[in-house]
Amino acid sequence: MVSSNQTSPVIAFVLLGLSAHPKLEKTFFMLILLMYLVILLGSGVLILVTILDSCLDTPMYFFLGNLSFLGICYTTSSVPLILNSFLTPRKTISFSACAVQMFLSFAMGATECVLLSMTAFDRYVTICNPLRYSEVMSKATYVPMAASSWVAGSTASMVQTSLAMRLPFCGDNIINHFTCEILAVLKLTCADISVNVISMGVANVIFLGVPVLLIPFSYVFIIATILRIPSAEGRKKAFSTCSAHLTVVIVFYGTILFMYGKPKSKDLLGADKQDLADKLISLFYGVVTPMLNPIIYSLRNKDVKAAVRSLYVLVCLTL
Repeated sequence: MVSSNQTSPVIAFVLLGLSAHPKLEKTFFMLILLMYLVILLGSGVLILVTILDSCLDTPMYFFLGNLSFLGICYTTSSVPLILNSFLTPRKTISFSACAVQMFLSFAMGATECVLLSMTAFDRYVTICNPLRYSEVMSKATYVPMAASSWVAGSTASMVQTSLAMRLPFCGDNIINHFTCEILAVLKLTCADISVNVISMGVANVIFLGVPVLLIPFSYVFIIATILRIPSAEGRKKAFSTCSAHLTVVIVFYGTILFMYGKPKSKDLLGADKQDLADKLISLFYGVVTPMLNPIIYSLRNKDVKAAVRSLYVLVCLTL
């Protein structure tokens, strides 16, 4: 560790992770490794079926393929680092590697927010304007929509990462986290971070606030339209087309709101427990949520299940 009163620049960071709870490290190593393999398998299969199955050549499944690929990228940017920290006593990460990891995690998170709002718009058009669906959600529309979400997320992340990494780090180099989470890194700088705080606030409004408003707004019209359908079977069928997306949205934003909205403990013993709870919640957000996404989309969608069965049969015949 670099001493707090030392003025030499930081060239590496120390990631605490679960260092204060060594008995938990091996258990969480196995759990996270298992979940990571499930993410790779589940998301990989979803990407394959959306590409290979012509029945899934629609905007909804195109967005689903993007979300699956994003889940792989997001977890790959952090999970190997977390697993390595559980196995090695030296839990350091270089300055440049920290910047790359920070860029990837922020970019994937921002991109997912935009993609979820675009998928909500797709569900809105499907339910509320079915006769104009093919016109509104043509390939010339939904492909640029998805591409723009990746560009927007990457651009925002580049801005935030560059603003953070240009700051001088000349004090403690211990990050009380599993990865180079941008807020944890900013706490270590020995300079004014008001510009970073403002830019982060703007980014949160754009990538969290706007989708949080757009998604419920879309579902108000969706639910109102579904309730006007005369037959119970018709209402059930209409709701099933957006139930998987709605479930993913609730899990994704619910975890974020719980992470940043829960009260903090003030006593010393409680603070230690609170610190452990915060880290475990961040693991849930970073690993469990991406693992649930392909499972939710597979279990709640008969077209995806049929495509997966067809892929399985094809693989068995090939072998």
